[in-house]
Amino acid sequence: MKLIKSNILFLIVLGLSFNTWAQTCNSPVLTSPVDGAVNVPVNSTITWDAVVGVPGYVISIGTTPGGVDIVNQVNLGNSLSYTPPFGLPENTQIYVSITLFFFDADIPDVVCPGESFTTEDVTSPPACTTVTNPADGATNVNIAANIVWNYSPTATGYRISLSTVPGAGNIVNNEDIGNVLFYNPTMDFSPSTEIFVQITPYNENGDLSPCPEQSFTTGTIATAPGCTSLTNPLDGAINVPLTPLIEWTDIPDAVGYRVTIGSSPFTAEVLDNVIFTTNSTFVIDFEPNLTFFITIIPFNAAGDAIGCTQESFSTIIGCGPYFDSVTGELVIINPDISFPDTISFCQNEIPFTVSSTDMAEGFRWYKRDEFGNETLISGGTQVSLSEAGEYRYEAYNTVMQASGTIECPSSQVFNVISSEIATINSVLITEQPTGIDITVDASGIGNYEYALNNIDGPYQDSNVFNNIPAGSYTVFVRDKNGCGIAQESVEQDLTLEGFPKFFTPNGDGINDFWQFIPTPLSGEINIDVIYIFDRYGNLLAQIEPSANGWDGSFNGRPLPSSDYWFRAISESNGQIQGHFALKR
Repeated sequence: MKLIKSNILFLIVLGLSFNTWAQTCNSPVLTSPVDGAVNVPVNSTITWDAVVGVPGYVISIGTTPGGVDIVNQVNLGNSLSYTPPFGLPENTQIYVSITLFFFDADIPDVVCPGESFTTEDVTSPPACTTVTNPADGATNVNIAANIVWNYSPTATGYRISLSTVPGAGNIVNNEDIGNVLFYNPTMDFSPSTEIFVQITPYNENGDLSPCPEQSFTTGTIATAPGCTSLTNPLDGAINVPLTPLIEWTDIPDAVGYRVTIGSSPFTAEVLDNVIFTTNSTFVIDFEPNLTFFITIIPFNAAGDAIGCTQESFSTIIGCGPYFDSVTGELVIINPDISFPDTISFCQNEIPFTVSSTDMAEGFRWYKRDEFGNETLISGGTQVSLSEAGEYRYEAYNTVMQASGTIECPSSQVFNVISSEIATINSVLITEQPTGIDITVDASGIGNYEYALNNIDGPYQDSNVFNNIPAGSYTVFVRDKNGCGIAQESVEQDLTLEGFPKFFTPNGDGINDFWQFIPTPLSGEINIDVIYIFDRYGNLLAQIEPSANGWDGSFNGRPLPSSDYWFRAISESNGQIQGHFALKR
């Protein structure tokens, strides 16, 4: 079980006063507009950083620190953004407070001082808007319908005209209804009548009248159904199971219900205006630790119910994180695991046992195939493995909820790879102006590192040792997965002494042949064969140590003065490589 302490979370500890914690009260950081921003558009969307472990947010917006005169405690679920439905006042310092929301109803809300920004000075009238309900051209509209329209950026109010004849205003004539986005007529519309609607947004700079009219046609006289309300879960319920039966009051006059569910008041990712003909439905696999917002609108031939409100509920606390009001800590039921993403075994040590050192109530080990399908291979703290491949380790704790006992797992997918001690195939020596380069050619299925002269290292990942002094060395190749160390003693082979730097095949009897000549420094090096190459890597000659050597020709034709390369192979399969000059 993990316990995470945070100053942010301490804001809502039960029983602590605001004054006690005012100095450490921190809301999520605004990302747009940032704290202190100026000339902010009045139609801005406010966004902020997520706080780890917080399942929901409540926002307030005002014109004073902690004020709520613009937006008062709107629950946003887990949404990290909010667009004020009526925009923001112009040329004003705006204060934003975001309260962290947890499911425990006993924990009181504490609103912390937030951040602020200043809006722009609006210098032009707002654009015309569009009526969204009833839609333009709609028919069979409920005679008691409300008129709803979109927010027009920078508008501070709206005027409405309603007519049975275009432009007449014989129902409502250019009435100033203030800064709202709907209008509820005082009387029902006449049945089977075309109604013309004109909405004119305005601000201190005036308006853009005349704005275009839209129209809809009412239906025959009928009674629209009333609104319904949740019966399971109840509005505001917490610890709701993840697969609940959603039920609501049956409305006798309704022929169906339009249901919208989302994890914020403005989204519909679970159900989007889905029609049901009964007053219940199962919803499969809600996410835990979230607040869900649901709107249910009954309807019949007369139209939709009018003025139905949004309700909400929260899913089970589940595995957390959730706030413990007694300890003042954020609790996560899932075990904290520490397990590598790669494990290796040596070919000569199978099967091998892997053990968990994590603290948890239970464990599982799975073998995964190439398609991601899993087979349970162990239910304990240990598992016996005998082949490479992909596996998944899982540790879990349990917690009692209203719906029963649930598991809270943490898991790690890991790969098992096989390894083995290296085989040293050869050691190649290359002459350099400041010393020699040693290249170790090793093979095997392991992951290897290399050292010279000391079995304890230091080791390096590269198999090439550059610019080291000529002399005698022992090569060590160590498997990184612990399967052993291979070594090659080439103490006499690793020297370039005895290989001439040049020769002059001009027939004067002096240096007419190039051949290895042992010296006191080179010791008794047992060379098997020497290969001669040109600068392009073309093989020119193969000479035996007992022969005279190379005479500087290829297929009987004398080669020009140039640099040539040799590779000498010793009896121990060590390799010595260098270059020399042919001079004529």
